[in-house]
Amino acid sequence: MIALGCDHGGYEMKQVVIQYLTEKGMEYKDFGCYDKSSCDYPHFGRAAAEAVAKGECDRGIVICSTGIGISIVANKIKGIRAALCTDPYMAKMTRLHNDANVLALGALVIGNGMLTEILDIFLNTPFSGEEKHCRRIGLLEEK
Repeated sequence: MIALGCDHGGYEMKQVVIQYLTEKGMEYKDFGCYDKSSCDYPHFGRAAAEAVAKGECDRGIVICSTGIGISIVANKIKGIRAALCTDPYMAKMTRLHNDANVLALGALVIGNGMLTEILDIFLNTPFSGEEKHCRRIGLLEEK
């Protein structure tokens, strides 16, 4: 199950993500927002990230205009490794090396063609499991 969260700036892109997930037969849970009315991204980014951290969802996708703010709030949640990806290479490497569990996207930064490539790679690339990457991820969890 994929947790989704966005603000008004990411609402239209979230609709494209929902269509993509539906076509791929992937389940999702939408934590809002639910229209283009001005709203505050921390509410929705936090809700989606918490669902991933609690194990209610396997991964998350969060979207705002740039992807920056919503990635910051997602990364405030213990156990979340949110990565702002603007191209397929970043999506591949964050899965292989960082085992990122939340994808952050900027609706004003990438187009729908690039979006589909990023989603394909992020959702289908497994973590490498290499010792050095496991060690580094462990270091992220230290206080």
